[in-house]
Amino acid sequence: MQIVIYFFAASFAFLAVALVFTYQRTRHYGVIVLAVVYGASAVLAVALTHWWPLVAGFVLVWVLRLLGLDPDVRREPARDENVQQ
Repeated sequence: MQIVIYFFAASFAFLAVALVFTYQRTRHYGVIVLAVVYGASAVLAVALTHWWPLVAGFVLVWVLRLLGLDPDVRREPARDENVQQ
């Protein structure tokens, strides 16, 4: 069971690092809040060697996303290369 906890904690730590790099690009304060939550839950899960910090962190991140702290994704319209302009 400890290996599973360490695996998911490492996944959460990777998400935290990825979100920090995303924050540097977007400067959206919600991204850094999500990174802190992911990172704190990963550290707490490793320190306690228990699963509940991972579940609590995951639920808290989804609550924060529902509150609007996740930045909008800008999507460009798909271009059809077969259509001549």
